[in-house]
Amino acid sequence: MPDGGTTPARSADARPVRRLPRNPIRLALYRLDRLTLRRIAYSAATIWFSGLFYRRTLGGRYGQGLAHAPQEIWLGDARRGSAFLKKEYVFAGHAESAPRNLWQNKSAPPAWQAALHGFDWLRDLRAVGGKSARDHGRAMIVDWLEREDRWHALSWRPDVIAERLTNWLMAAEYFYPVDEPLDAKPFLGSLIRQSRHLGRVVGLLDPGTDRLRALSALVLTGVCIPAQARSLPRWLDMLSAESVAQIGIDGVHVTRSPTMQLLILRRLVELNGVLRDAGIDTPQPIEGAIARMAAALRQLRHGDGRLCLFNDSDEEENWLIDLVLSRADSRGHPADAPPEDAGFQRLSANGTIVLMDAGPPPPPGFDRHAHAGTLSFEMSAGRQRMVVNCGAYSGLREDWRFAQRATAAHSTVTIDDYNSADVLNAEMIGYRPRITAVDRHEADGNLWLDATLEDYGGFSGLSHQRRLYLTANGANLRGEDSLAGKRPHRFVARFHLHPSVTASLAQNEESVLLRLRDGDGWRFRAEGGVVGLQESVYLGFRGRPRRTLQIVVTGAKGSGAATLKWAFVRVGG
Repeated sequence: MPDGGTTPARSADARPVRRLPRNPIRLALYRLDRLTLRRIAYSAATIWFSGLFYRRTLGGRYGQGLAHAPQEIWLGDARRGSAFLKKEYVFAGHAESAPRNLWQNKSAPPAWQAALHGFDWLRDLRAVGGKSARDHGRAMIVDWLEREDRWHALSWRPDVIAERLTNWLMAAEYFYPVDEPLDAKPFLGSLIRQSRHLGRVVGLLDPGTDRLRALSALVLTGVCIPAQARSLPRWLDMLSAESVAQIGIDGVHVTRSPTMQLLILRRLVELNGVLRDAGIDTPQPIEGAIARMAAALRQLRHGDGRLCLFNDSDEEENWLIDLVLSRADSRGHPADAPPEDAGFQRLSANGTIVLMDAGPPPPPGFDRHAHAGTLSFEMSAGRQRMVVNCGAYSGLREDWRFAQRATAAHSTVTIDDYNSADVLNAEMIGYRPRITAVDRHEADGNLWLDATLEDYGGFSGLSHQRRLYLTANGANLRGEDSLAGKRPHRFVARFHLHPSVTASLAQNEESVLLRLRDGDGWRFRAEGGVVGLQESVYLGFRGRPRRTLQIVVTGAKGSGAATLKWAFVRVGG
């Protein structure tokens, strides 16, 4: 559907989302703000990295092998592994079948290339089992060593090296068992070269997810590779500091992306297990970060056990989330009332779950995954998702990437077809709205949530206040959206529906009847706008777009305020 389907970032009369007025000076300042000294230094260093003699400076004598062979703790997908054996490569939502130039396939999206060079698919081959799968994985490693074992801009990018080092070390004992007479010298030598290069460049990385993942990989090399052992205390100290800086008291990673939350927690849990098996104490800041992140991850799950779709996230596999939480020794139920400064809020009553993004976009440097979805919400009843956000796009089309990050791709209010935050094509956020108040109350099991967004779209004085009320029996979710500002404005409230939900507009065109996959029935109604149904798209599983519907309520406000009231009410049994 990205090749011709209807994008969700459309207003009710199919007008495209409008960009915020572009001030060239402001735009230049946004971009200049990202041009840090570290980035300049790294760009300059790539000239040296690409030279003929740089590889020699990395050494790479294989030494006596690995000091510690870590145990793989994550399960692979045998179906993906079988497809891989047939030369069907599906990464980051993009499929390539027997490409002519596998390792330098320029026709594939960068995310696909990064996933290929990251070697996370080794565990999928391991899940297939058998000698042929093992031999194929080993042959792929050998082929990479022959073609890519020197610096290339993408395959030696710090985040890609971090993934590759981690996956190679975790799979080393399987693909190069000590009881088989295999020539592992090129493999071991490359591990040393890559780890030394990553150790040189990690200091040139700005604080962010790439730096945290690189430090995690370096700690792993310090445990497993004798040549890196003396640097282990330094990497542990740096990783501890980065964990404290990136993971808040509420346990939410600073990117405010549930998918990134899972990825970072998985890496820290994996590393904690390796340190424990090697007889090395895990620093307290890292242990504390794991505990807080696990508690927060539980809070970001729907009734089906999968993740909510905020800020470039997918549903992810519920079994993987369960496994990560189990390895993190996280027990108990998610807290319904997170700390006051938490960016997400959760209402839960009798099997009905409502998750709301009640925080501003993440700060500069951490906004690569940010969407303009502040005050959007998702809703599930039991194990069935009802109201969703559209999800994440990972292909090559910039118009689709922009559309998925737009406010209109989220279940919230769009004003005058503008985004609530300035979405820039360079995977960053320009202007950010402010959240001035988040209040929640509970009485007799009934839950209230109130949040206010100020300066919507960069327009001073234009605010959006959203109130949610969930009854104790979970059968009634009421909402109220209030707009305030001096000028007249046109608004559209969107409620994107999960593809499994069947929706039909009632004959009076004032309400919508919803039927969930398990037969559960709900009715949507609204006051203060015109109710309608339109096409939408769902990308809860990255790269697998599915057609769906969205409820739209259109209205306008004069020079004063406007209020839209709506409700989802369970009907029948």
